[in-house]
Amino acid sequence: MNLGRIGTAMITPFKEDGTINYPELERIINYLIDNGTDCIVACGTTSENPTMSTEEKIEVVRFTVEKVAGRVPVIAGTGDNETAYSIAMTHKAEENGADGIMLVAPYYNKPNQRGIFAHFETIAKETSLPVMLYNVPGRTGINVAYETSVALSKIPNISWIKEASGNLDQMGDIIENVDSEDDFFVYSGDDGLTLPLLAIGGAGIISVAAHVVGNDMQLMIKAFEEGNHELAAKIHRALLPLVRALFAQPNPSPVKYAMTKLGFDTLNVRLPMMEMTDEEKENFDRIWDTYQEKAKSFRKISTFS
Repeated sequence: MNLGRIGTAMITPFKEDGTINYPELERIINYLIDNGTDCIVACGTTSENPTMSTEEKIEVVRFTVEKVAGRVPVIAGTGDNETAYSIAMTHKAEENGADGIMLVAPYYNKPNQRGIFAHFETIAKETSLPVMLYNVPGRTGINVAYETSVALSKIPNISWIKEASGNLDQMGDIIENVDSEDDFFVYSGDDGLTLPLLAIGGAGIISVAAHVVGNDMQLMIKAFEEGNHELAAKIHRALLPLVRALFAQPNPSPVKYAMTKLGFDTLNVRLPMMEMTDEEKENFDRIWDTYQEKAKSFRKISTFS
């Protein structure tokens, strides 16, 4: 399965009363597909997955698959720190038509590398769906060592890794040591490393920023692919302050605020996440406005052959 260059880790919109706003979720799905997203990840960290009930997670995946209607692949975040629960959620995602699953490294338990390998291997063997591993040490408290990722790539249906370690050396070690015939692809989990990862042979990005700059990111990637490295680097540099602003407060509060600038009703978050303060919004607005001015210079350019 080809996930393309940009997968968006999709937010979940909530109403004032805290319930999921499904009409708004449908609007977001359609917007993302029309604006640079090659695949959608439902129920990842950015969706506020930790605050959602089991029933809500199952329904968000089912709803997303239904509304996407085959236009792009849908990857369901089914990973947990309990292997058995991850298997149960994976089975539900499979029943509801997901195209693949994403499994976060088991957080809080802090298993050793043998335990990490066994966790992923056990879940992968319980499904026919392709699997994306998700390494995010800043949230889980453990790092999936590159040797473990390479070993897991030998399992036939483990197809990708979302590497959010921020460690480009580690990503390079995975790419270098995976057998080409294994069809295993490395995606960044950090928007700011999209272009550097592509430069060393990575596949793309599982993005937060693509909610609001998906087309600009696609232009950057296309420029890189066509050898226009000067333009790719220009867009990369312009994006960096905005990417930093999107993570200056706990994710997904900033991107939910950013989406309101595009007309979406996405401001509400669930505790323990908090809406940004007025001062934080003003700081974001300045960076947003500066970016929009810079973007005018390259949005007029098409690198498409």
